[in-house]
Amino acid sequence: MRVIAGRAKGHQLKAPRGTATRPATDLVKGAIFAILENITGDWAQVLDLFSGSGQLGIEALSRGAGWVDFVEREPRCCAIIKQNLAKTGFLNQAHVYQCSVSKAFAFLDKEYNIILMDPPYSDSSIGDLIHQLAESRLVGDSSIVVVTHSSLLPLDDTYGALNLIKEHRHGDSCIAVFRKGGAS
Repeated sequence: MRVIAGRAKGHQLKAPRGTATRPATDLVKGAIFAILENITGDWAQVLDLFSGSGQLGIEALSRGAGWVDFVEREPRCCAIIKQNLAKTGFLNQAHVYQCSVSKAFAFLDKEYNIILMDPPYSDSSIGDLIHQLAESRLVGDSSIVVVTHSSLLPLDDTYGALNLIKEHRHGDSCIAVFRKGGAS
């Protein structure tokens, strides 16, 4: 696992062993960021949900994000995210919250430009979490929400005010991109 572009390009990242994390492949990660680079220029505030090793948020920092908040409930994963941030030089541009995603929705209180959501592929409640996110204060009119999910667990086109604007499939992985109102 490595950073594929930007200031930290080529840095190897640690991944937690013995956990249910499933790091995004370079192909999927590259596709996510190619989509983002084409639809938004505002990378000031990024939220990385179900962070695992932190690779998506670190990729965003490497590509110019100003700040990333990481949300991960596993203590070992949180420790690895901090190690990866230190290794890539981004420790002062991030905060790691050790809690569930739904708990983070309750206390985080700012709007994010980009929200990355890479939940466990077997989590059938992900639609409920996307709906909670859509109704939260974290999503503004220009926020972009990117959700990776299994092609075997399709997502709806609409969750509250969030509408699907793009979807790409790479093997068993799907990348769904949402925005309020669906405007691109």
